[in-house]
Amino acid sequence: MIVWIASYPKSGNTLIRSMLAAYFFSNDGVYNFEQLQNIQQFPAAPIFLRMGIDLKNEREVVKNYIKAQESFNSKNSIQFIKTHSSLFNYNNSPFTNLNNTLGVIYAVRDPRNIVTSLANHSGISAEHAAETMINNKAFGGKFDDEDNSEKIIVYTGRWNDNYNSWKSFKPLGKYLLIKYEDMINNRDMTLRTILKFIYQINGKKFKIDQNKFKNVIESTTFKKMKKLEQNQGFQEAKMNFKTGKKRTFFNLGSNNDWKKLLDPSLKIKIENSFKKELKELHYL
Repeated sequence: MIVWIASYPKSGNTLIRSMLAAYFFSNDGVYNFEQLQNIQQFPAAPIFLRMGIDLKNEREVVKNYIKAQESFNSKNSIQFIKTHSSLFNYNNSPFTNLNNTLGVIYAVRDPRNIVTSLANHSGISAEHAAETMINNKAFGGKFDDEDNSEKIIVYTGRWNDNYNSWKSFKPLGKYLLIKYEDMINNRDMTLRTILKFIYQINGKKFKIDQNKFKNVIESTTFKKMKKLEQNQGFQEAKMNFKTGKKRTFFNLGSNNDWKKLLDPSLKIKIENSFKKELKELHYL
């Protein structure tokens, strides 16, 4: 069964995946980038290309979401799957269903800090990034992308659409909300909460390997992950076509502070657009 690690882009998805990959897919809990290969992304172009589906046929791609997910569930274990998609229904084709989904860990981040992070990651202005979060409902669809990473269309929805959509799992006891800020400021408690949730929805007695837990916490700090990227590169970093080099994925970390970096007009625009959710999440 799938445990979704869901979020709007640049909201902490990579950090959750890194902690889980180090804990569940290593012997000692010491993190390295290769462990992320155990957590696939969905939707992803290679999955549908293997199924013989034309990526330009959006209706056919979405129609086969469930069939693609069933291939994950042919494995007799929990499958952690990353997604930036909202939980949508397209022409009566749902993103997922309860036959495939065990639960969702949803990462949320103050959208005022996402603006600058998204701008750096995508090589766009902060103004463009803010407009994307407020109005854009999908990423991808770049069919000339050579490495396939941008070919598939991901229906993120707007920032608030993405956040609100996954709440539908909450009444079922299959939803865990994790704030990016807690992952940075209270790492031990946050990882413990995530692990407890995973054991709970899987019907297992909760227990922690203390040595692995300690190593996960120590090896997934922003500083260490940034150093790993500097030494090894990071596959998920995007190319800067002006320089021919990849943009830094682990860029500012805790120094990405909207109070210092965000233009006041963009701050107001974000707050007016997402006031309900910002208050609900105690960001306002």
